[in-house]
Amino acid sequence: MTVAIDQATELRRLARQRTRASVIAVTSGKGGVGKSNIAVNLAIKLASAAKAVVLMDADLGLANADVLCNIDLPSNLSHVIARRKELADVMVDAPGGFRLIGGASGLARMADLSDYDRQRLIDALADLEARTDVILIDTGAGISPNVLSFTRCADHVLVVTTPEPTAITDAYAVIKVISRDGPERPISLVVNQVQRAEEGHLVYERIAQVARQFLAVHVLDGGYVPADPEVPAAVRRRTPFLLHNPRCPASLSIGQLAMRLQRGIEPATAGGGFFNRMGRWFRK
Repeated sequence: MTVAIDQATELRRLARQRTRASVIAVTSGKGGVGKSNIAVNLAIKLASAAKAVVLMDADLGLANADVLCNIDLPSNLSHVIARRKELADVMVDAPGGFRLIGGASGLARMADLSDYDRQRLIDALADLEARTDVILIDTGAGISPNVLSFTRCADHVLVVTTPEPTAITDAYAVIKVISRDGPERPISLVVNQVQRAEEGHLVYERIAQVARQFLAVHVLDGGYVPADPEVPAAVRRRTPFLLHNPRCPASLSIGQLAMRLQRGIEPATAGGGFFNRMGRWFRK
């Protein structure tokens, strides 16, 4: 009987490895660059391609994906951590066809959980990973340990910046830290709120060139999102801009970003999956 149980467990583990989701961490060097807005609209675009998409709002300081989607969350990850809810109870349907896991400051206590509670949460997230095509992680801004805990375990990291000099400097800083923190993983850069295409290309080339020269890191071109009046109009209406106006320039650029990412987000089976890798990191 024990042998049969062990074989069944191993078969489930192998099946999970073969089918697990691709995980994209969306991050930035500084706040206010539109990271969460891009994450929400990217989730909608990926879901429109008949993919099962989950967005986890892991911005511990300014979790606001629910606000952008006009969703009132009765519970979030902090309730799961407190054993008051199961993960399935806090995941809600969001406009555009993806599912949202709301974040909260309680997530910062993951490193202080008991072994039982940590494993309970990791198991629930790993099960979700096996039943989902793409998981987007909207991290906080900067290079705090909480941010790095997600970027170091993702299959692909998307760094968001704007053309502002401070945002460019901070974007390079976060790329530098990510590239030296843990195993090598693809990093893409998307330039938000550009006035013209040339500006977006210039910012990308500037950061990519410095990363090649001083970090020996190849930063992938995620494209740019233009400064579009439809974006703030959608935010005021608490509607994702891709739903507010699917044909506006910002929406079209999100479609291009989704296509670029889909060509390079094949999940890596090594390490047993994103959330299992997270579990090992928290046990260190």
